[in-house]
Amino acid sequence: MRTGSLERKQTHARHRTFVTTIEWPTVLLAAVIYGAFGLLTWNYHALPWWLVLPLGGYLVAWHGSLQHEAVHDHPTSWPLVNEILVFPSLWLWLPFRSYREDHRQHHNTDSLTDPLEDPESYYIAAADWARFGAVTKTWLRASNSFAGRLILGPWRAVWRAWVSQGRKLLAGDRAAWLNWSLHAVGCGLVLFWVMGVCKIPFGSYLLFFVYPGISLTLMRSFLEHQARGPRGERTVVIEAEAPFALLFLNNNLHALHHAEPGQPWYQLPARYRTQKAALLSENGGYFYRGYRAVMRHHLFRAKEPVAYPL
Repeated sequence: MRTGSLERKQTHARHRTFVTTIEWPTVLLAAVIYGAFGLLTWNYHALPWWLVLPLGGYLVAWHGSLQHEAVHDHPTSWPLVNEILVFPSLWLWLPFRSYREDHRQHHNTDSLTDPLEDPESYYIAAADWARFGAVTKTWLRASNSFAGRLILGPWRAVWRAWVSQGRKLLAGDRAAWLNWSLHAVGCGLVLFWVMGVCKIPFGSYLLFFVYPGISLTLMRSFLEHQARGPRGERTVVIEAEAPFALLFLNNNLHALHHAEPGQPWYQLPARYRTQKAALLSENGGYFYRGYRAVMRHHLFRAKEPVAYPL
């Protein structure tokens, strides 16, 4: 299996034809996420903080995984319906349409991981790295460990996104303005419920829901890609423990997702069992047996240099 070429062909085909049926497991998943979010926020004041924080973070990150499904044209053949399904922005920080544009570019680029071509690359271009000061370099190195990515990563992710989006807005990009206008409505719906109905302070929502939700999402993306010569060796396979596999909707099997981006989340495990040998051969054995293994290797140790090595 040549995952690089197969990925590009299937991505393009997916965005032309879409699915032809409603994927009910994903619709049910959306109902579970919104229902659980409603229950947790409604009972926020009756629950201890140490319970709200992991549950709130899990639900926000889970909704982010649902957005990822919508980006890849799930669960229906109608893009507008899929967008409406994820319209409320539980994590507040990024418009869905902006995420969709960047993520599709990430899948379609021939220069996966290149910070000048791949909008989801966490590498820094060599020229930029050379002009950074000691404090910035220390910050970036610290965020390149597993613990650093979870603790410091949300700040970096939000800053990067807002700088990039801010440039588009200042340049008068009409699509960006529309994206943020729609996003403001989606955020307004969430904050009306959270602050107006459930009486949760805005700062508390950021602390107990948004920040840990982004952090858990960055846990998934921490090792997704590495800068290696062959394109097929740049994408990881992590056989995640059950809570994380469900949280990430099996996107931890990332090499398979890149090879077959049209597959819905609930079909990936079965596909992985039949394709495992070919996937690991193609990606050069870039593999971890669960996130406990990831933590053992990279908890306080940078996974690789920050400056782009290729």
